[in-house]
Amino acid sequence: MQQFKKVAFYTLGCKLNFSETSTIARQLVEAGYARVSFEDDPDVFVINTCSVTDNADKKCRGVVRKALRVNPNAAVIVIGCYAQLKPDEIAQIPGVNLVLGAEEKFNVASYLEKENIALKNQTAAREIKHTREFIPGFSSGDRTRTFLKVQDGCNYFCAFCTIPLARGRSRSASIEKTLPIAREAAEAGAKEVVLTGVNIGDFGHSTDENLLALIRELDKIDGIERYRISSIEPN
Repeated sequence: MQQFKKVAFYTLGCKLNFSETSTIARQLVEAGYARVSFEDDPDVFVINTCSVTDNADKKCRGVVRKALRVNPNAAVIVIGCYAQLKPDEIAQIPGVNLVLGAEEKFNVASYLEKENIALKNQTAAREIKHTREFIPGFSSGDRTRTFLKVQDGCNYFCAFCTIPLARGRSRSASIEKTLPIAREAAEAGAKEVVLTGVNIGDFGHSTDENLLALIRELDKIDGIERYRISSIEPN
C-alpha cells in the first residue's frame, strides 16, 4: 500500500470553500500528514472546486494538470460543489484518483487509508438530499482574515443557482456548538473574523435561534477585535 505523508491543497471559489479547506487540512495534520505548498512535491493533492462559474470544468482540469506536473505519482482528490454536481465527469479527468461529494469530503483521511486509493476514476458522492450534517470550521494561516463557517446550504432553489444541488438544504450548528469553534480561532490568533456560509441569515432555523443572538454571544469572546458579515440575504 502506498504511504502518503505530504498533502497540498488548491481552493477555487468562495470564502466558504477556504474555510472548509482549512478545516480538512487540520483534520489531516491531526491524522499525521504534513501540509505543504502545491509545488513542494506532495504525495496527495486535494482540489476544492466551485460550481458557480461556467468554466468550472476547465479550471478543475487545469489544476489537475498542474498537480501532475509537480508529482505524476501523487494521488489527486477532488472535492467541493462541482465534485458533488458532476462526480462521474470529474472522475474521468486523467490523473484523478477520487471524487468526494458534499458530505464525504470531510472524511479525506479515512479514504487515504483505503487499499484502493491508488486506483483512478473513483467517486463517493451520495445524493445531496441525504446530506443533513453540518460541519463547522474556520480558516487559519491562508489569509489575513479568518473565515468562520456558521451556516451551509440553501432552501431557496432559485432557477439560476446550483448551490442547493451542490450543498443541500440550509443547516447550521447551535450557538452553543458554534462558540467553541470561534474561541479556537481566537486562540489561533484571529483578530478579524468573517462570518461565512451560503446565507448566514438562515442561521438557527433548526434550533429556534437566529444570527443576531449568535453575534451577541460571539462579541463576548476575548481576542477577536472585529467581525464582518458576508453572504446574507436582505430578508
